[in-house]
Amino acid sequence: MAQKPSIPKGTRDFAPEEMVRRNYIFDTIKSVYKLYGFQQIETPAVENLSTLMGKYGEEGDKLLFKILNSGDFLSDVTASEVAEHHLGKLTNKMCEKGLRYDLTVPFARFVTMNREKITFPFKRYQIQPVWRADRPQKGRYREFYQCDADVIGSDSLLNEVELVQIIDEVFRRFGINVCIKINNRKILSGIAEIIGEPEKIVDITVAIDKLEKIGLENVNEELCSKGIGEDALTKLQPIILLKGSNEEKLVKLNEILATSETGLAGVKELETVFSYIKSLNIKTQTELDLTLARGLNYYTGCIFEVKALDVEIGSITGGGRYDNLTGVFGMPDVSGVGISFGADRIYDVLNALDLYPAEVAQTTKVMFANFGETETLYLLPLLKELRQAGISAEIYPESAKMKKQFGYADSRHIPFVVIAGETEIAENKVTLKNMTTGEQTLIAKEEIINHIK
Repeated sequence: MAQKPSIPKGTRDFAPEEMVRRNYIFDTIKSVYKLYGFQQIETPAVENLSTLMGKYGEEGDKLLFKILNSGDFLSDVTASEVAEHHLGKLTNKMCEKGLRYDLTVPFARFVTMNREKITFPFKRYQIQPVWRADRPQKGRYREFYQCDADVIGSDSLLNEVELVQIIDEVFRRFGINVCIKINNRKILSGIAEIIGEPEKIVDITVAIDKLEKIGLENVNEELCSKGIGEDALTKLQPIILLKGSNEEKLVKLNEILATSETGLAGVKELETVFSYIKSLNIKTQTELDLTLARGLNYYTGCIFEVKALDVEIGSITGGGRYDNLTGVFGMPDVSGVGISFGADRIYDVLNALDLYPAEVAQTTKVMFANFGETETLYLLPLLKELRQAGISAEIYPESAKMKKQFGYADSRHIPFVVIAGETEIAENKVTLKNMTTGEQTLIAKEEIINHIK
């Protein structure tokens, strides 16, 4: 008996009706990116592990999908190394490549390799799948699409403000109510300084980034397990739980971080960003969230995360400033900032709230009914005319019963059916049926395009 087929956990098939919805998401995001002057690139799904490793922190490295070398992947591995079960050493010898974890690190590699061809500042967008060996759960997949936009080669905070505008515009077009959470890694570094644990900045940011998911008590337990002292924890609590408006929080942070040059620099950056946002009268809720850390180590300045307000799901967009990501590839001191829309989570939110426009379900606008060879010969030139006019149209391939043909049109959400029998052919006309209202209209063949449009 043949084995029942399956797909790996954390991956999904998408049927035609689902792809129509996904393309609506991609096309909407792409159109906004183009509106702001971003250019599209693509990079390979497979990157050298040397490109990927060490860019996402220890936790990120564990989630990389690694690809076994072609041929005898054990050729460089000794029996003693296998017996030792040293996974890191074995992986290095058996795997030279991996699936990309995100689009930002491959983008930094792309910029470094193509620096002579690029005009800076370089504004690029990229819409491609990424892979993470994560534990699958609601809203979290092992294969998913990211829709990235980055500006590299510019320190200006206007770039951060434009990215906030892009987020606002995209979710306004989708009709999704969101909150844009903003923080700054310099502020987090300043907090680590003033509580006396500057060398623990990574442990602190990784832990407090989980506050919403696991709660304050579990965050404190994790920090204790990383060697954060009781005195430091006591100083940290009121800071990460700071309440008030964005302006009030910034005023308080100026007082708290008065002895930290790095922290004050982060506060000043956020003051500038929030000032620009206020002048633009952006309707989307923007919030300074001091628990927002973004787990990736390469962020150095402003960081962003977007939460859907009407659906329980993880962040649906994220990003931030990275000052020296290209430095690891031999191109130092090049600043960049970017965001990434999580297309799969946006898809789930739009489905949950039923926010797709009605026309999204339509892949074909007109179907030609098939009565037989004579009628088909009469309709084929008209079918060609509709397609040349940009109207998506198809003809039912067999002269089946009308009930079956209309059932097909209904299931495909096709709004119009063209019918031509002996009477219509004799008068050089067609009958156009509106599948929504049921109304049938006899019209001249040359009028059908204008009638449908």
